[in-house]
Amino acid sequence: MLIIPAIDLKDGLCVRLRQGLMNEETVFSDSPAEVANTWLKAGARRLHLVDLNGAFVGKPINESVIRAILDEVAGEIPVQLGGGIRDLDTIERYLDDGVDQVILGTAAVKNPGFLHDACNAFPGHVMVGLDARDGLVAVDGWSKLTGHDVVDLACKFQDYGVEAIIYTDIGRDGMLAGVNIDATMRLAQSLTIPVIASGGVTNLEDIKKLCAISKEGVMGVITGRAIYEGSLDFVEAQKLADRLDD
Repeated sequence: MLIIPAIDLKDGLCVRLRQGLMNEETVFSDSPAEVANTWLKAGARRLHLVDLNGAFVGKPINESVIRAILDEVAGEIPVQLGGGIRDLDTIERYLDDGVDQVILGTAAVKNPGFLHDACNAFPGHVMVGLDARDGLVAVDGWSKLTGHDVVDLACKFQDYGVEAIIYTDIGRDGMLAGVNIDATMRLAQSLTIPVIASGGVTNLEDIKKLCAISKEGVMGVITGRAIYEGSLDFVEAQKLADRLDD
């Protein structure tokens, strides 16, 4: 079970949003590259980057900041990146820059053909982020709820050849309200590819609960606000996960 620090980028800053609302932000650092280096030195084995501006406008916005982060950590640990990725050229550019996996969210849901092409063109490098509220997938920076059931859509995308599904419970993201264990387990049990949990991680109890379902296919959890505000100690969380996975 990997504990994966999140670095959410807005206007070049490292921030966290409450429930995906762009006007509900907390700024944690004006140097995301330094933040990335901090997590690297703390023993992180993977980083999760999101271009929040890109997610809302549908094209990359924070590329210069992302490159600065990659200069710090690329080649040391894998970096997964989402937000505003809408075409194959952008994927190729990010992979050439040193990103290991790109994460398609809105683009995958709205344009499955694009996802299919991406998986064919860049096998092993495409993840899908499915963000859901009450089991229904949301798009466009969580601003629009679709009628798609998250499990049904994940199964469809698995067949396309995606590497993993990142599952976020919107209602809990940035709220420190605890992980939606039941929904995460239900999704993982429906798939043969790994699931990465996201949204609501608060403390070591959440890590224990996730480790209890890791054998169902939950390979990691993304955490942001909890490790920045101190309710979860990253180093202790990874140590606990390693111990429980033995």
